[in-house]
Amino acid sequence: MNPKIIKMMLGLLLLGLVIPAPLKAQVSGAMVTGTVTDPSGGVIAGAQVAAKNVATSLVSSTTTNSDGFYNLPNLLPGDYQFAVTASGFTTKVLSITLTVGAKRALDVSMVVGPSQQTVQVTEQAPTIQLASSTISGVVEGSEVRELPLNGRDWASLATLQPGVVSVRTHESVTQVGSHARGLGMQLSIGGNRPQQNTYRLNGVIINDYSNAGPGSVLGQNLGVDAIQEFSVLTSNYTSEYGFTSGGVVNAISRSGTNQFHGSAYEFLRNSALDAADFFENANGLPKAAFRRNQFGGSAGGPIWKDKVFIFGDYEGLRQSKGITHVANVPSPNARNGILNDATGNPLPALPSNFACPAGSTLPVPGQSNTCVDGTIAKFFTFYPVFNAGLIGPSNNTGRYAFSGAQVVPENYYTTRA
Repeated sequence: MNPKIIKMMLGLLLLGLVIPAPLKAQVSGAMVTGTVTDPSGGVIAGAQVAAKNVATSLVSSTTTNSDGFYNLPNLLPGDYQFAVTASGFTTKVLSITLTVGAKRALDVSMVVGPSQQTVQVTEQAPTIQLASSTISGVVEGSEVRELPLNGRDWASLATLQPGVVSVRTHESVTQVGSHARGLGMQLSIGGNRPQQNTYRLNGVIINDYSNAGPGSVLGQNLGVDAIQEFSVLTSNYTSEYGFTSGGVVNAISRSGTNQFHGSAYEFLRNSALDAADFFENANGLPKAAFRRNQFGGSAGGPIWKDKVFIFGDYEGLRQSKGITHVANVPSPNARNGILNDATGNPLPALPSNFACPAGSTLPVPGQSNTCVDGTIAKFFTFYPVFNAGLIGPSNNTGRYAFSGAQVVPENYYTTRA
């Protein structure tokens, strides 16, 4: 290859590596801000503020500025111990619980004394988000994993929040004419259209191809055991959540901790345990078969205690669903060339000695009023006999009801270190 071309390609490659790529805001972490003051209300500059995650023992720290202000961003949701230390003041320790995407204001008033002395504040820090006017609600991990869910779709729990409803006015995505609505659950948040919402997992937008709710082929959001918690932002959220004009579903996945933990499960649905369908009963048909198995497990723990952790989750879904179909088929008389008029009365029969065109016959001489081509007669053998009534008023066609099977396998897995 020409050396000049090689140099040009290498130059373009290096240029692509150094040009900064636009990144969307990572909004899954929580943020705590506040001011550290002395007993008289004066600000304390240079105070050390440390937040220790109770589950992982990881510590995030910062120092107050000249105005006594501190800011600790990107904290994983969970329980924390906040320790504030300043020269000439006792160390103050507070407990606080942070949720996904929360913005909390935590002001600390110090007490004069030796820094080696610790003041443990046993009262839980207030949970009101004074640092944000966002209207939101949080679905905790215990609710995600323990509440009953049809299909184990964690996003359906968003309807527990005020102002969130499931939209069910359109047909299934698998039917013609509704592909643009997306595969996942359709939610209206704060009165907005389903296509106006944003779905985030660990800060990454996961809207589906139509900008609607994410979902698998069956419309499910699998991985319940992998979700630590999620929040639903209805209105007044800040600009980093931009992308659409509706609500925001902001989820974060579980991570490992200093304790080994795990789960295993199997969920079963079977038509043998279901009531019969009214219309199948009316037509003397058996229940449509339905079998769904959802199984999997999760595990997490430390790789290097207090430093590196890992969590993994797998969920499998195997579904076989019987679907009742109804097709139109020729009536027995129509197969024999005996057709009725629009009122259901037979048309006049052709003479028994009527000369049909070559290749055609009168199947029932004296009754048939139409010649039937031999090729068409063979084609009729592929049609079953109607079993769900004739279609009036002509009764030339009937309905044939039958059950088919829709088989769908799905696999979902995720890891986080």
